[in-house]
Formats: sequence, structure tokens, C-alpha cells
Amino acid sequence: MGALRLMLPLLVLLAAAARAVAAAGTRPSEVAVGALFTYDSTIGRAARLAVELAVDDVNADRTVLAGTQLKLITQDTNCSGFLGTIEALQLMEQNVVAVMGPQSSGIGHVISHVVNELHVPLLSFAATDPTLSASEYPYFIRTTISDYFQMNAVASIVEYYQWKEVTAIFVDDDYGRGGVSALGDALAEKRARISYKAAIPPNSNTDMINDVLFRANMMESRVMVVHVNPDTGMSIFSIANKLQMLARGYVWIVTDWLAAVLDSSASRDLKYMSHIQGLIVLRQHTPESAAKNKFISKWNNVARNRSITSGLNSYGFYAYDSVWAVARGIDQFLNSGQQINFSTDPRLHDSNGSTLQLSTLKIFDGGEQMLQQLLLANFTGLTGPVQFNSDRNLVRPAYDILNIGGSGSQLIGYWSNYSGLSVTAPEILYQKPPNTSSIVQRLHNVVWPGDSTTTPKGWVFPNNGQPLRVGVPIKASFKELVAGGRDPNNVTGYCIDIFNAAINLLPYPVPCQFVTIGDGTKNPNYDDIINMVAANSLDAAVGDFAIVRNRTKIAEFTQPYIESGLVIVAPVKQATSSAWAFLKPFTLEMWCVTGALFLFVGIVVWILEHRTNEEFRGSPRRQVITIFWFSFSTMFFSHRQNTVSALGRFVLIIWLFVVLIINSSYTASLTSILTVQQLATGITGIDDLISSALPIGYQAGKFTRNYLIEELNIPESRLVPLNTIQEYADALKRGPKDGGVAAIVDEMPYVDIFLSYHCNFRVVGQEFTKEGWGFAFQRDSPLAADLSTAILQLSESGQLQRIHDEWFTRPSCSSDDSEVGATRLGLGSFWGLFLVCALICLFALLLFFIRVCWQYSKYSNSEAAGEPSAADADAATAAADAAERQRRPSRLGSFKELIQFVDKKEEEVRRTMKRRSSEKDNQAAGSSDAQSAVSA
Repeated sequence: MGALRLMLPLLVLLAAAARAVAAAGTRPSEVAVGALFTYDSTIGRAARLAVELAVDDVNADRTVLAGTQLKLITQDTNCSGFLGTIEALQLMEQNVVAVMGPQSSGIGHVISHVVNELHVPLLSFAATDPTLSASEYPYFIRTTISDYFQMNAVASIVEYYQWKEVTAIFVDDDYGRGGVSALGDALAEKRARISYKAAIPPNSNTDMINDVLFRANMMESRVMVVHVNPDTGMSIFSIANKLQMLARGYVWIVTDWLAAVLDSSASRDLKYMSHIQGLIVLRQHTPESAAKNKFISKWNNVARNRSITSGLNSYGFYAYDSVWAVARGIDQFLNSGQQINFSTDPRLHDSNGSTLQLSTLKIFDGGEQMLQQLLLANFTGLTGPVQFNSDRNLVRPAYDILNIGGSGSQLIGYWSNYSGLSVTAPEILYQKPPNTSSIVQRLHNVVWPGDSTTTPKGWVFPNNGQPLRVGVPIKASFKELVAGGRDPNNVTGYCIDIFNAAINLLPYPVPCQFVTIGDGTKNPNYDDIINMVAANSLDAAVGDFAIVRNRTKIAEFTQPYIESGLVIVAPVKQATSSAWAFLKPFTLEMWCVTGALFLFVGIVVWILEHRTNEEFRGSPRRQVITIFWFSFSTMFFSHRQNTVSALGRFVLIIWLFVVLIINSSYTASLTSILTVQQLATGITGIDDLISSALPIGYQAGKFTRNYLIEELNIPESRLVPLNTIQEYADALKRGPKDGGVAAIVDEMPYVDIFLSYHCNFRVVGQEFTKEGWGFAFQRDSPLAADLSTAILQLSESGQLQRIHDEWFTRPSCSSDDSEVGATRLGLGSFWGLFLVCALICLFALLLFFIRVCWQYSKYSNSEAAGEPSAADADAATAAADAAERQRRPSRLGSFKELIQFVDKKEEEVRRTMKRRSSEKDNQAAGSSDAQSAVSA
């Protein structure tokens, strides 16, 4: 058993070795892979040599495909979709297990259908069209960076410089359209957009390109994003230079095709370099490494030996890594025991008389397994990590951002999908959390076209001969704001003058054409005008447009040029005088409580002063009169009685303070009632207006109606539309009972104008909204921002106020600014003061009665001590004490005696107590002498 146990591991090793030998014996000695290029092209020249060098390196490496050689089969697609398809079919006839290429996105779309049917993985190192998706083409693998990421990099640059519109110049094929579509989506996320698409047909001549660029130059955007093919794209800049589109104020952002052209140019043509000064160019970022430098040196040596004049570009690096990805995938495929077999497709057969020989095309039986092995690639190549995410995109897309200047280019920053724009290499930022600081999101300084270092504004007013279509509402009234007739050139008013003044401050000419909206008899709907701007029927809307929430969702507004807010206007009437007007300041409850408090304080002071003050004594009739006279004379501070006790003076001081407040409030309220205008309807603010069921007027066409219905939940049946100032006045005069309105809700500027004509109405309450008036433009229009700056400049210079004064010079009604609708004062305004006064009076009474009880106790004791006569002196002390104790409770319990004691004068009580104390001392001395005599 022991020997058998020792032999088991040996048997296992022998079995594994046998399987390895068997597997090695079944591995093919050669595996064919294909490559599709356009040989005579910027990308093709660099990629073809890179692929050949990669195959040589793979075959020389013993750690990959040991015992198996890669056989490279290349075909020239001639940059033609038709010829590319034919070449791809010829390539498939040679039983290749994978194809690298093509470099054209258009050809990639066609060939992807072929490889899908034959189950042959297609690895493209240059087809960047984002629409080449794995969901539609499962056997397509992109081994370069998709234009989806490149367009996000472009959008980040646009956002960084705060541009809002770009012009897209692109080749009108799958590559160009796919890239521009991705650019539009990326810009939308940054709140920017493509304002004009300049599509250049493939294989266009100079005249066609000139026409496209000429039309693009007529547009307002000066930010040009160029996304074309590298072999024909340079002609764009020479034509643009003739059209003076590379002058100061222009911005050119070029995708990675131009970097490939510049890198591939062994000796850069100075003529072409002069046409591209100031451009921003993107290039796929490949980190520096020893392997990359070694490959560059090797590629240059071989190219020199083969007399290749073109240079190496970044696409060559991706082509090199694609070969290694294929080699590693094949190696894993073979190591898993898979066999390379091909089978015929019964659907592919030669028709009678056909020479296409479709039957020679075979399906790769292990295509699905090979595809999965390729997608599991995970190694570091010349371009960095070669690894695919769930969308089959490389995991770390990044770009260099270059600025063309002089005879070369300057690196001004990087973009990566991980951290956005930065001046730090992406491989360094990958070691840190994303966007750790806002400082990362920046670029170095740029020299723009025209040798300018000032960041261009990015747009100008369009030079296409079309003036700005400005909609102006023509209303039935309020002509001070906007007025006009059938002739749009005769539009005048406060709003028009501000708009013209702001336009004149712009650093560029803006021709305007006013479009009048409305017939002057009925107010147009302002929301409809804003919708016309949003629908591109108008370029702008100028007038008394309030900046409210629902409008800002569809249009762009300038800085407000005047403040505004909703207020309530109501009719007022003069208060009619009456014989009892003096009672109106206080309510009945207030009068009753005030009178009661006067009497209460008078009684309290009488109690506190009665024992010590002669003026508060006398007959009962006189004392009652004194109480009433003192109480009510304090209202006028004319009381003649003086207070001598400390508690009485304390209570009187507090009471006089209360009387002062009551007198002041009464005087103010009576003055207001007799002089201030009163509301005819009783509405004093927005709360009263909402809670009532009275009809409300509003200006037709304005946002007020929607605000009252949607925000304040006022039924529409209560709302009455009004158009003119006269309709305002008539509706308010008639009132709710005669078919008018109880109040009108409108914006403050309109109300000011209305009240300057009619003085028998007033604003009640406060403004219950806060907004302003501005000029409306289409969403993200650069004119809105520039006009906002101009409006601020008008405000700072004082011209905004001067324009206001010119149009609002009509004097207002001569009336005071007092609040309308003075109200009567009730107990609720004074109950706290009254409560404090009452508590102080009660506290003074409590102290007074405690002191009286204490005096009464001492007074009773002194009286009891003085009652025994000298005849009773010889009586027993015990009997006298007992009798004294029997008499004292009866006196203390006598309420009548207590009242009589309280009625006594303080001075009399003290004198009596002093006398009795002396008598007690004398009696004590006599008793002592008698006892001495008896003892003797």
C-alpha cells in the first residue's frame, strides 16, 4: 500500500505530461491572421509596418504561441467600401482566425456583416465611429479609442472656455456622421449645442469645400470643430485661410486625424503649417515607456531601410497592440484544447454561371470561443493597459490636447474619461481619486488664431444678411412702455429705448427688424410670443416681458432692466364724519376694559393712601367722589391729590405709563380715522382677496392670470380680463355689485402708470411676488449674455435711470402716502400692558394688607396689656394671663374691629400704641414698688 501511495503522484505527472505532449502534437504549426489597410494612406503606412513588426516580435517570443507561427495575410482596401468588401471576402477564403482592420469606419460597417456570418473576430485599430457597436456587430472589437470619448473631450474643452455654440465641419459618411452625433450628445450634457452642421461630401473638390466653409462662415458661431479624414482634411485649412477664417476671433478644434497627419509628416510643409496656426488638436494619449521608445526606434530604422517617407503616428501603436491581443487570444484558445476548424455554410453556394465562388468561404467553428478569449485580454502594451470593459471599449481612454504654433505643437493638457481636463498625465491621476480638486480641471495658456492670447468669445452676429427678428407686443394701453403701429420701424417706448441703448453698447453690429404683434385694440398673449421665440419664429422678444419660471424653461432672458412685482389696487373713499367719531379709535370691549381698569386703579390708590393721606379721607360721599375724580383725572395727568405712601406712588407711576400709551394710541388712531382714505371693499391684502368671493381684475395677455389660478388657487370664474387703463378705472368704480371688480392684481410698473391718471384708487398691502422685466432670446443664445452685460453697463452709468425718467414724467396724484384702511384698536393690542398693571396693583394690595395685619396684631396686644386697673394688680398673674388669652381671640376674629382699625389714621394708631406702651411700663414699675412694700 505504501509503494502504491508513492506511485500515485508520479502517475498523475506522467498523465499530465502525456496530455501536454498530445496537445502539443495537435497544435497547428501555423495560424493565419488577416489585416486590412489602405496601403497608400496616412494611417495605413504607419499601421502596415507596425503590424508586420508585431508579427515578427510575436513569432520571436517563446512565451506566446510556443511552436506556432503567426502567418500574416494583408489586403489593400483602397479606401473604398466596395473594394474593401471584395478584399475582405478574398481574405476570408484563406481561413484566417482573426482580422485586424479596417482603418475606415465606413468599410468597417460593411465587413462587420461578413465576419458576423463567418464567425471571425474583427479587431479594428482605426475605425472610431461610435455606431460600430457590439450589439449590432458582435464580432467587432475596437482596439482603439471610440469617437464617443473624443467628442466628450471636445465638449469638455468647449465648456472650459464657456462657449455655447459650435459649428461642426465633418465628412458626410459613417465616420463623420457618427462622430458629430456623439458630439451633439456630449455638448448637450454641457448645455451647449451644434448651431450649424457643415457636411462635406466624400471626395469633394476644392470648390465644394469652399462652398461649405463659406456657408459656415455666415453663421454666428466662431468655434469650428473639424472631424474629417486625414488624407483630405488639410485642404480645408488652406481654403479656410483664403476665406480669412483663421484670423483673430476664430476657434478651431480638430479631432485626432490632424495629429496623425502631423506625426506622419517626416518634414512638415511650412506652407501647411502657416495655415493651421492657433489650432487645438486632439491626439490619442499613449504613456511613455521603454517598450514604446524601443518600438519607435525599430519602426524608424525599418522605415528608413524601406525608404518609407511617412512617419509613425498613434494609430501604429494601436495596430501593434492589436497583433499582440490576437496572439494572446489564439494562445489561450489553443491552450484550452480548442481546435482550429472551418466548416462550409450551406447557405453559401455557387449559382449557375457565377464566378464569385462563394462556396470557398467557410465558417470558423471556434469563432465564438476565440471571441471570448480576445475579450478577456489583459496586458500592458505600447498604448497602455489593453483591457475591455462591458461595452467592449478600452478601459482607460485619454487624449493629449495640443496647440499648434510655429513649426510644431505645444502640449497644453490632457483629457481622460477618469478625471476630465488636466495638466497632469492621466496615468498619474489614475492613482488618485477622480476629480480630487478643481485645480485639476484646467489647461495651459493657448495661442489662438491670429497670434492672439485672449480667449475668443466664440461667436459673432451672423453675417448671413438676415437681421435679428425682434417681436414687439402692441397693446391697447400703457403706451409709455411699448407703442407702435403698422410700421415696425416706428416702434417706441421705454422698453424699446432700453433695448436700443443696450444694442448700441455691443462691440459688434446687430441689425434688428422689429415684428409687431397685436392690433393695438386687444393685448396679445405674452406666453404665445415667448413660444414663438422658442419655436424659432422670432429671434428675440422685446417689451414688458416678466421673467417667470415657465418662460425661463423655453427661452433665455437677459438681466432684468426694471424690478417688478404683483400688487393689489382697490378703490378708496373718504371717511364720513359723525357725532360719535371720537368713539371709533377703540372697540367697545376696549372701552369697557379701559374704564374698569381706571376704577380699579383708583380704588387701589385710595386703599393705599386712605390711612396716611388726608386728601383721601372724609365722609363716605367725599371718598367715593375722590376715587372717581382721581381715577379719570389721571387720563389727562390733572389729578390734584398727592400720593404719600411708597406703594401708592409705585402704583401711580406704573398707571401713568399705561395712561400715556393709551392716550398716544387713541390720538394716532383717531387722526388716522378722520384723515386717511378708507377701503371701499374692505380688502387689505392678498389674504383677504383670496378668502373673499369677489371678482378680481387682471391685465389680459400677461402671466397674472396663470399665477392667480395655478399658484393662489383662485377660481377662473372670479377673474375678469382688462385691457386698457380706462377699463381698469371703470371696473373698479362699478365694483362687484354693478358688474365690476373688487380689486385689480397687476405688476407695479403698470399700477404706477394707472395711478398717475386716477387718484381715487390705492395700492393695498405689499408686493407679494418679486420678478423683473427682461428681453427674451432663444435658449443658450450668446446675445442674451452680452445684452445682460450691456444692461448692467447702462445701470452703472446712470443711463438706465435717465431713460426711466424720460418716459415716466407724469406727476402722480397729490395725496399722502398713509396706509389706506385705518383700523380700530382692540383689546388684543393692550392686554399684555393691562395684565402687568393689574398684577402690580394686586401685589401692592397684598403688601398693604400684610402690613395692616401686622400692625393690627401689635395694636391688639398693646390694648390688652393696658386694660387691667391698679385694683386688680394684686390678682394672681396666672389668672390675669388666662383672662387675657380669653379676650384676645375674640378681638382678632372681629372683622368689624379690623375694618375700624383700617379706617383709623396711621398717625393715630401709632400715637395710641405709643401711649399704651408707656402706660404698660408705668404699671410694671408700680407693681414692683408694691411688692417691695409688702415684703418689707
